[in-house]
Amino acid sequence: MGVAGHCTLIRKNIMEPIFFIIGVIFVVFLFSGLRIAAQYQRGVVFRLGKLQGIRGPGLYWIMPIIDTQQTVDIRTITTSVDQQETITRDNVPVKVTVVIWYAITDPASAVVEVVDVGKSVVQVALTSLRNVIGRHTLDDVLKEQERLGADMRKAIDSATEPWGVKVTRVEMRNVEIPESMQRAMAQEAEALREKRARIIKAEAELEASMKLREAAGMIMENPAGLELRRMQMITEVGAEQNTTTIIMMPSEFVSMAKGIADWTGKFSGKNAG
Repeated sequence: MGVAGHCTLIRKNIMEPIFFIIGVIFVVFLFSGLRIAAQYQRGVVFRLGKLQGIRGPGLYWIMPIIDTQQTVDIRTITTSVDQQETITRDNVPVKVTVVIWYAITDPASAVVEVVDVGKSVVQVALTSLRNVIGRHTLDDVLKEQERLGADMRKAIDSATEPWGVKVTRVEMRNVEIPESMQRAMAQEAEALREKRARIIKAEAELEASMKLREAAGMIMENPAGLELRRMQMITEVGAEQNTTTIIMMPSEFVSMAKGIADWTGKFSGKNAG
């Protein structure tokens, strides 16, 4: 074997490991760029600091070293805002706890436009809570919580829309008022219940009197009905265990006694004249 053969053999022995190393590096480079995003996740990819796009869900590839990514959860997130003390329009201090449901609809804006989207949503909710409560009275806060929640949702959603966040629901979970106001409201409620009870009783008495008047008119039209009513009353009294004694007098006696009383009154008037 000549010198040329030895050179070729040496070159071959050197190149084979180099190609192997290059192949290994290429495979590692290829697999190191693979990423997997779940169905509820999106990957925001940056290339040399510049927004490249959104990837996912499923398997995708980014360029190692050059590309970076930030994973964003697009599911609905529930956040409870700590109890806040604010003042209503009629100057009553109240403590309110609010729960917010929101979801990220634009992952790129949620990463690029705001530093911490969760904290930002909470801070906007605090401001909106104070503004909405300050525009309503205590009665509205206690009775119209659903409407106030809708107003807060619109206010929060308008502020978070540039961040790619959609607020789907806001609820007032708890409203606390001072003890003195609670006692005043209890007295007011008691007075209203007493008022309704008296009105109902008066209406019942009025209705009963009207029925009695109708019954009296029917009895006067048919005197026999009065005798039947007397017999019924005797039966009702006799059914009870008592010592009541009832003396029955015919209605003719009553009419005769009335006539005698009228005649006596007229006679006495003539003698006096």
